[in-house]
Amino acid sequence: MAEHVYKKIELVGTSGTSIEEAVNSAVTKAGQTVHNLRWLEVAEIRAALDGGKVSQWQVTVRIGFTLDDHG
Repeated sequence: MAEHVYKKIELVGTSGTSIEEAVNSAVTKAGQTVHNLRWLEVAEIRAALDGGKVSQWQVTVRIGFTLDDHG
């Protein structure tokens, strides 16, 4: 098994529909500029309220990716 070095970035994805969609939003956006995405951890889940109901999910994720090996 190859050894890897990882870097983590922290993003907040949002969705008016679901927690899962908020996570996928963050992952999709990260994938547009960062390659070698490998894993994520959910750090926080929040929700904005409007009229006593959830209007938007906000999920903080830490996404790990491998660094390029140019050796």
